[in-house]
Amino acid sequence: MIYFDNSATTKIDPSVLATYDQVAQTIWGNPSSLHRLGDRAFQLLESSRKQIANLLGTQADEIFFTSGGTESNNWAIKGTAFQKRKFGKHLITSSVEHASVTNAFNTLEYLGFNVTRLPVDKEGRVNVNDLRNAIDSDTTLVSIMGVNNEIGTIQPIEEISDLLSNYPNIMFHVDNVQALGKNIWSRVFTPRVDFSSLSAHKFHGPRGTGVFYKKEGKMIAPLHDGGGQEKSLRSGTENLPAIAAMAKAMRLILDDEPEKAAREEAIKAKIVNYLQDKPGITIFSPVSTGFAPHVLCFSLEGIRGETLVHTLEDHDIYTSTTSACASTKVDEASTLIAMNVDDKIATSAIRMSFDETNTLDEADEFIKVFDQIYRHFAQINHLGE
Repeated sequence: MIYFDNSATTKIDPSVLATYDQVAQTIWGNPSSLHRLGDRAFQLLESSRKQIANLLGTQADEIFFTSGGTESNNWAIKGTAFQKRKFGKHLITSSVEHASVTNAFNTLEYLGFNVTRLPVDKEGRVNVNDLRNAIDSDTTLVSIMGVNNEIGTIQPIEEISDLLSNYPNIMFHVDNVQALGKNIWSRVFTPRVDFSSLSAHKFHGPRGTGVFYKKEGKMIAPLHDGGGQEKSLRSGTENLPAIAAMAKAMRLILDDEPEKAAREEAIKAKIVNYLQDKPGITIFSPVSTGFAPHVLCFSLEGIRGETLVHTLEDHDIYTSTTSACASTKVDEASTLIAMNVDDKIATSAIRMSFDETNTLDEADEFIKVFDQIYRHFAQINHLGE
């Protein structure tokens, strides 16, 4: 069984599971309770917060716990829009964001905000000049993802940061759910970033847990009303076992990060080298410094993506269509469509995502299986003729 869909299929390290189970059984207190068990829970909560802050190079009071990337993205976008609406209602994002970002902006647009969606080039990358031209006196927020979840494009966050240094009153949010542990963190998390989002299951932590980074001093409206947890900005009893496990998972994923990322890129390169000269194959995620090392998106002309996914599944090889979060919905391949890729090619795309547990032997096995599949479909569709 080979998982090349590691953004959707969480392979939790056994020691992380042990942490989760141990905490769940021994820490019964609510971190908000005043008794001894509550204090023990609170100490573990704050210890986890400090560990994550140290790993990310931030301060502990800049780290907030959420249910995952979707909540963190919604909080950054809607919370900023609501907080700053008296100063302006113009918001800027890109045309290739994750659905949790795209739909948050759709909601704000319905509520009367003005949203600019920047176009992208043939590699799915925004142009900083387009952003410069879009900014006006009414702009309060720019939200651009660090790494595209469908094809792995690394957005020019450093260049955007340089531009926004001239606009200190514009909040800058970066969805970094796909970026942690890939040896590119300094490129997507700059000192100019005001808000950033992470999701635990992307680095082998428990699903349904996430991190929201809020730079010290930046104001944001809460989306949850309740008991005042997380400095009254994110009410709701904290999922302490999952938070503690997330902190450990983050530490583990960042151990030997350059070596892990290099192994992932070696797997990607091996498969790309096999695919690149084949008629009917279009590769959207080249091996390049402009792309993350762990994402490979390509299409096989004439075969719908879900058909190829299920054909590989028959051989115990697990991939996904372009976005696991949208692979059963009509908005699949949204990044490719925004890149003006022909619909027939875009809907033929599949995405492979690698992690440090994948091996070159698994890449060889994929190539062996895919070669049989390719020859079968190439004959049916007369590819190369």
